[in-house]
Amino acid sequence: MQSEAANRIIAGLLNEVGVPADRRGYYQQLLTTVLKMHEDGASIADLKVTNTALKELRYAYKVFAPYRHVPKVTVFGSARTPGTDEAAVAARDFGRRMVGEGWMVMTGAGAGIMGAAQEGAGGEQSFGLNIRLPFEQEANAWIATDPKLITFKYFFTRKLFLVKEASAVALFPGGFGTMDEAFEVLTLMQTGKATIIPLVLVEAGPKPYWRIWDRLVSGTLVERRVVDPNDSAFYRIVDGAEAAVREITHFYRVFHSARIVGEKLVFRIRRPLTDDQLSDLQTRFDDILKGPADQSLTPIPQERDEYPELPRLILPFTRSTYSRLRQLIDFLNAL
Repeated sequence: MQSEAANRIIAGLLNEVGVPADRRGYYQQLLTTVLKMHEDGASIADLKVTNTALKELRYAYKVFAPYRHVPKVTVFGSARTPGTDEAAVAARDFGRRMVGEGWMVMTGAGAGIMGAAQEGAGGEQSFGLNIRLPFEQEANAWIATDPKLITFKYFFTRKLFLVKEASAVALFPGGFGTMDEAFEVLTLMQTGKATIIPLVLVEAGPKPYWRIWDRLVSGTLVERRVVDPNDSAFYRIVDGAEAAVREITHFYRVFHSARIVGEKLVFRIRRPLTDDQLSDLQTRFDDILKGPADQSLTPIPQERDEYPELPRLILPFTRSTYSRLRQLIDFLNAL
């Protein structure tokens, strides 16, 4: 702040509420940023947006916190799909099967595909991330009275959690909103702004939907050189709920999770690679590695002992061509 007195008051406030040292800097920056909006002369309209967004973020963090270590799959699809439609039947089956695998289900809390997936999962094992709209969007009956229903004013805060909290995404046929989510997830993974997760596009019934969409992505977009030919590795088109569940669970067969540590990308994996497998990996993916891959049977120091039971694959990743990184994960899971 320009006012030193204000800076002292902020520091005193942090002391008063007992903010621990390892988080103090973040809270100090948050408070300072908010008050600097006053110094900047922010408009009432900008203050309203910032205030509402911050409150939505805080509340959503609170709701998700008790379930942080439970894997979750986000389901997207049309709110207009009748409950008897083949896609809705598949979504209902998918929600039920994913809960059976130990997962929780997240949807946009609406009707149609969202309601069907929520019905299959049950309210206790699902989250509903609703959006306030002038029409068409009331929370479905299976999540409407559950404390894990969160209602957002803004799409951008809602979309953050639908992706941030997801360990997988399943897309059923839908309209503009479904397409928006599909391309957003693809863009985030393509640019390295989100962790690579399984993205399954579920066909239901004899009439193709995602395979027609795929003609644009892997055909037209590749032909015009606006996406890389490898970028189609980010998604899988599957037929029905059973295949979708199988695709998602297989993604975590060997691969567990990833974290950037300094200049290295660290994969937590469920079992170590043999010397021959590590050598094969190095040869196949040398184009995205700046040096030799390595392994560790324990967490490296900067990881703060997360998942201590899992071995590590340490990759000097070039941080480019993330679709090749998805192919590397496929290689691991095929071992």
